[in-house]
Amino acid sequence: MPIVVRHLLIGIAVLALQWLILGRLRLWGAYPDVVLLYIAYTAIRYGRQAGAITGFGFGFLMDAIYDTWGLHMFVKTLVGFMLGMLPSSERDNLAIQPRQAFVGGLVIALVHNGIFVTLLALQSGARNSFLVTGLWLGSALYTAVVATLFRIFSQR
Repeated sequence: MPIVVRHLLIGIAVLALQWLILGRLRLWGAYPDVVLLYIAYTAIRYGRQAGAITGFGFGFLMDAIYDTWGLHMFVKTLVGFMLGMLPSSERDNLAIQPRQAFVGGLVIALVHNGIFVTLLALQSGARNSFLVTGLWLGSALYTAVVATLFRIFSQR
């Protein structure tokens, strides 16, 4: 199976996991974003072009699912492109420890959610504390915990 088809199928499975299961497992209104983690992995592993294309494609699908046309697509493309620009001399032998997964997931989610919440507030005109505590900080922390758990269980 070609690598592009394999990554497309994995990405669709991650999107379905996000939409059907993890999007409904809310803690105080916060939910994890495993699609963001998949985009980050793709960007770090394969570079900025693959990260931007993955971010655009799955951001478009998330916009279609959640009816936020343009927001997910723009932010996920931007994050995929920025993460793909990070120099990585060992892209093939990428080994991430659980604490690196937590810190990396937290930083990536904080940047992503910060941009997303800002654009969402500008689009809808909403101004409440839940945008900051729930969607920005809470979802970033939840995403980092999911990244750590995934890394711990994928090592075995």
